[in-house]
Amino acid sequence: MTFSGMHFDPVLLVITVVVMLVSFLVSSRLKSKFKQYSQTPLASGLSGREIAEMMLHDNNIYDVKVLSVSGQLTDHYNPADKTVNLSEAVYNGRNAASAAVAAHECGHAVQHATAYSMLQFRSAMVPIQNVSAQVMNFMMIAFMFGGFFFMRSNMGMLLGIYLACYGVFALFSLVTLPVEFDASARALAWISNKGIVTRQEYADSKDALKWAALTYVVAALGTLATFLYYLSMFMGGSDD
Repeated sequence: MTFSGMHFDPVLLVITVVVMLVSFLVSSRLKSKFKQYSQTPLASGLSGREIAEMMLHDNNIYDVKVLSVSGQLTDHYNPADKTVNLSEAVYNGRNAASAAVAAHECGHAVQHATAYSMLQFRSAMVPIQNVSAQVMNFMMIAFMFGGFFFMRSNMGMLLGIYLACYGVFALFSLVTLPVEFDASARALAWISNKGIVTRQEYADSKDALKWAALTYVVAALGTLATFLYYLSMFMGGSDD
């Protein structure tokens, strides 16, 4: 969507296509890596669930439940109900990929328990991001159904509102990066110090988490590029 008329903006289209292509390639590589590292059993024989519970208890966390959820790569930590949700393959898996993911999600639980500042900041942004999404959706609907002429007469103000809303998304995606990197660092340090994995299994776990982190990096760069493009439109309009 642009506010310059009912047409596709070529620059925005290029940004979107490039981000989608890179995201697809990274996602495909991530799935390939996880499939590869799921083939070799851990020497310790521990499952993802067992690893998650051990890491939580080692960090004196006893009020977080480890649950199994359906789907692939659907693993996440829910701070609202204090649950580490592991996909079935990770929950039951006994391999480097399962160890990496289970420990990573517990890394978020440790962040929550220790009041990690960037996680708190990201959590505080969630309601703001939800409101921003609603505003942007309303503007798009209004633009499509009768609000076109009104929006043309108020272009500068509306572009400013859209830019502010999109800026929230850009900031959220950037704040997500240190949260994810820190969770992986905590996970890798723990599985190594605890002796959960061998040296080769550690290398596999680290590589798997690296590709998982790259998906967030690509998303953040794409969102930031789009935000900067809208910002250049807004600044250009201000100079007229």
